[in-house]
Amino acid sequence: MNMLLIKNIGMLATAKGNSPLCGAAQHSGVEIRRNCAVLINEETIQAVYDNDAAPACDNVIDAGGRLVTAGLIDAHTHLIFGGWRQHEVPLKLRGAGYLEILQAGGGILNTLKATRSASEDELYGRAEKALSEMLDHGITTVEAKSGYGLNVETELKQLRVIRRLNEEGGFNVVPTFMAAHAVPPEFKGDPDGYIEFICTEILPKVADDELCEFVDVFCETGVFDVEQSRKMLTYGQAYGFRTKIHADEIDAIGGSVLAGEMGATSAEHLIAVDEAGIASMARGGTIACLLPGTSLYLNKEFAPARRFIEAGVPVAVCTDFNPGSCPSDDLQLCMNLAYLKYRMTPEEVLSAVTINAACAVNRGDSLGTVEPGKQADLVIWDADDLDYLVYRMGTNKAEKVIRKGITVK
Repeated sequence: MNMLLIKNIGMLATAKGNSPLCGAAQHSGVEIRRNCAVLINEETIQAVYDNDAAPACDNVIDAGGRLVTAGLIDAHTHLIFGGWRQHEVPLKLRGAGYLEILQAGGGILNTLKATRSASEDELYGRAEKALSEMLDHGITTVEAKSGYGLNVETELKQLRVIRRLNEEGGFNVVPTFMAAHAVPPEFKGDPDGYIEFICTEILPKVADDELCEFVDVFCETGVFDVEQSRKMLTYGQAYGFRTKIHADEIDAIGGSVLAGEMGATSAEHLIAVDEAGIASMARGGTIACLLPGTSLYLNKEFAPARRFIEAGVPVAVCTDFNPGSCPSDDLQLCMNLAYLKYRMTPEEVLSAVTINAACAVNRGDSLGTVEPGKQADLVIWDADDLDYLVYRMGTNKAEKVIRKGITVK
């Protein structure tokens, strides 16, 4: 057996169990344990001990009194894409909005052209580089969406890259099919026809090749309305996939209400959510995946995290890494923003990027906490406590990163 002991942990901060934390429990459900040690057996956490009761072990990491948490989980990214969109920033600085740029053929449609023309190997290399950066910052699991192809060939290409990242690159990437990200030029002015095309032409091939776990749709003004989104998610559920929905980013047109009605695993963005949407998500058990980096980058309002928490909706915090509205893969920055802009407590922030994010990608039974039986994904931070971790901004505080029981940083 390959045993590893992490000793002299000054503070171990972790949630407990396999379910998302909501309401007051998003704070109180985080356990703080001091002066302890974690024993890892192969890829699995075997036990947590008081430091002076830890067994002898040949393979030891001395945490030096630092903070230890579960590995971070980024539950919302658009990782697989070609090209960047720095040329759009001057348009944004002059006041052009997201939908205005999209309707003029920019935004997602610019990335579509670059992604369609990129080879699978090129997309793999770009994503591998980003994942290495994320791992260096303590992110041990990442969700990744397709949605920059919007045709059969490129959507399948993006999802194959995700499979390769898992099988060849050794990363832990959860695949989401999101061809319903925008209406491509081939279906301009015909969103109904495009949704039908996705459901009958692309989705069956994705299912045949078992290329995704989730289906997502952009329910927003100027993109897909509630009924088009319902159709997309209904087809996804019929194939056995779990569902996510981009909802209420710009306008509250009913996407968050639909998320709760359909029992979606998560709804994402939610800047413009209304009370009906929050109540529906609470009833449906839907996790709110909030993306503060996007609000910062677009100079938009920040999602109402406190309203979600008060209503009993679990909150996850994610990067939304993509080439347009958030070209950052730094989840630590998003933790800082959640603390300062969402007014979340350090414990709530930790829940949001560990157990709640794990549940948002259907990994709550194996990831997101430091408990016996869970996968041994941990971070030793250059920090004494949670307060310091969310207080420091703009520096990478991940001292050591352990994934599946192996030190990768």
